[in-house]
Amino acid sequence: MAASAQQGTLSKRQAWLIPLLCLLAGGALIGISTNLAKYAGEIGLTPLAFLFWSITGAAVILSIYALLRRELPPLNKPILSYYFVAALVSVAGSNLIFFSAIPHVGASFVALIISLPPLLTYLAAIVLRIEPFTKLRALGVVAALAGAGVLAARKFSAPDASVFWIVLTLCGPVLLAIGNIYRTLYWPANLSASALAPGMLIAASGLLALVSIVPHYSLAVPMTALLPLGLIVLQAFVFAAQFLLLFLLQKTGGPVLLSLLGAVGAVVGVPIAIFLQNESPPEGLILGASLIGLGVMLVSYGGVKMLRAERGSVS
Repeated sequence: MAASAQQGTLSKRQAWLIPLLCLLAGGALIGISTNLAKYAGEIGLTPLAFLFWSITGAAVILSIYALLRRELPPLNKPILSYYFVAALVSVAGSNLIFFSAIPHVGASFVALIISLPPLLTYLAAIVLRIEPFTKLRALGVVAALAGAGVLAARKFSAPDASVFWIVLTLCGPVLLAIGNIYRTLYWPANLSASALAPGMLIAASGLLALVSIVPHYSLAVPMTALLPLGLIVLQAFVFAAQFLLLFLLQKTGGPVLLSLLGAVGAVVGVPIAIFLQNESPPEGLILGASLIGLGVMLVSYGGVKMLRAERGSVS
């Protein structure tokens, strides 16, 4: 009895440890990724070329990983549809927006804005009646959106403000929120994270290749030095780990922990941009970041209370 009780305690700890590690590692990789995108622009890589080749490399890495685990998914029509829709909103569209906007609005601003998708996801979940309305979580959404409003207003009021890029950056979290809802509702049955992640990235690579047909959007990479190629390889491994951890976290930790990915990314990404890339802090950083942080905490804490209530009623 004692041995079984001890094993039960260990299994409960492991059940929380794995999602927590996925959260911390995945969020840190998001913060690193935004800064690598900024550096890529400084060495002559266009946002599309850097994103396409990095995503393609990540797709190859995760495909090999899935092959070694013998977890390649079947390629039928519903799963292909899942790949392409998830790829459009969760990878290709949102990341192309963020990577293109970084030279114009800064990596620190983008890192902070990436913390908003979970709050928008919660709003969508209420509208779609996936989750019930609660005052605590609603207050969190209001606080976080107010924080984003502070940051955006300060950006708009800057003398060199680019209204187009600020507005476009704010559209990125909307796509990510749509992706969160879509992946949750239509996750293919009996398929693991390591099987789904490469399929989504392969689809994203194909979508980005289509963008290169548009004039002035090239996939060319400067071949005069090894640094651009090295940066692409590094970003490919970052993407591979980031999206694998995203699927693992969604499967093991659920929407509550998944909602904290952007916040962890901001905690890592903003200091890197300011202290290592000599970027000026966004105007209104303290107030805006505090409101966003408060909002994420309230939404997440409200989610934890809901889960506890559900488990209590079941038991």
